[in-house]
Amino acid sequence: MRRWHAHKVPIRVTLCVALASALAAPTSDAAPPHPGSHAMSLTLTSPSFRPGESIPKEYTCDGADRSPPLAWSGTPADTKTLALVLEDPDAPGGTWVHWVLYNIPARVHALEANVPHHPVLADGARQGLNSWPKTGYGGPCPPSGTHHYWFHLYALDTLLDLKTPTQAQLLDAMKGHILAEAELMGTYRRH
Repeated sequence: MRRWHAHKVPIRVTLCVALASALAAPTSDAAPPHPGSHAMSLTLTSPSFRPGESIPKEYTCDGADRSPPLAWSGTPADTKTLALVLEDPDAPGGTWVHWVLYNIPARVHALEANVPHHPVLADGARQGLNSWPKTGYGGPCPPSGTHHYWFHLYALDTLLDLKTPTQAQLLDAMKGHILAEAELMGTYRRH
């Protein structure tokens, strides 16, 4: 009987070690990492103002009321389109939407200043309705105090089938398609 036990213990130890190794080792059935998981994070900037700084007057209702230049980097590899929303959460009646832009081609990495107010732009990007409600950009125009203007950029895995949506309609259509997000905040106070 001792011989049987002497052989049984090493077999049990060997089986336990083998089982532990098998559980720790990756299997071929394991899900691959998300394609964009190694990409640097999406960032949004403007050559006209730094994050948290005042938006220059020319991009407001006190100036030419034209859209500021924007640039982004770190778009995930599987991005099909991008969407951009500009909103003012400090507005007296609730969040005021200043710009809704979507279906920006993934190959685009910047917007020049003064994007036209056309519903469809030359590169195929589309514009929705702001809170006025008008198509295209409407610059900061706070009734009083300093307001915070948030540019939200979304990298999407799809082309959106929408026609002149509101911000709410755009956000609803983007659900389940957002690969990455970036924000840029600028302030403005009328003097």
